[in-house]
Amino acid sequence: MKTTSIKIIIGVLIFSIALAFIESAVVVYLRELYYPDGFNFPLQLIDNNIAIIEILREAATIIILLCIGIAMGRSKKEKFAYFLYSFAVWDIFYYVFLKLFLNWPESFFTWDILFLIPVTWVGPVIAPLINSLFMILLAITIIYFTDKNAKAKISKIEWILLIFGSLIIIYSYTEEYLNFMLNYFSFKELFIYPGQSEIIKYSTVFIPYNFNWLIFGAGQLMIFAAIILFCFRMNKIKKTLG
Repeated sequence: MKTTSIKIIIGVLIFSIALAFIESAVVVYLRELYYPDGFNFPLQLIDNNIAIIEILREAATIIILLCIGIAMGRSKKEKFAYFLYSFAVWDIFYYVFLKLFLNWPESFFTWDILFLIPVTWVGPVIAPLINSLFMILLAITIIYFTDKNAKAKISKIEWILLIFGSLIIIYSYTEEYLNFMLNYFSFKELFIYPGQSEIIKYSTVFIPYNFNWLIFGAGQLMIFAAIILFCFRMNKIKKTLG
């Protein structure tokens, strides 16, 4: 790997850790206000304006991570790689800082709210950590082979595996919440108006019990397969070029 790429990786690492600190600090403040005895399900009823601000804050965080990827990458695939890398580092250190500040989570299998966009995602902490490790693996692999061959690219079948694998994983995070909320609201209401007061009210009685590891694992295997295919294909091209 080129020295320039290593420097960028270190720079993005520092940036992402700093952003994780800011994100975890906000969560510390929110839990002090709404969960003084410690975070747990069901969720506490919060002001509608705060809920909307939380959704917008999450969107802003994703935009920041996208921007660092776009700024650091030389090509579209590198921009994608640095976005994945920054997202993964941010997510891992978000939990590291929460453990340092609040001694939470209690274990890797503690339930957490992962995202609120477009609907609530929930899962045990270990699941997003697994995602993050594979995202780092994919990102570093792309950067490494791009350094070796600027024309390196992700094939159609690899993109299909990555996209569908990601969608399956997202479904595993939202399945239980959607099954519960669709008893009271339509898809349109849940996806277009997630911050409305009635939806927030019903979400405060939702308690997750069963994470679908089979669906999650299937999605993760698809992503791993895409990484393996990409590596084999790039190694073959590398040998052909000498």
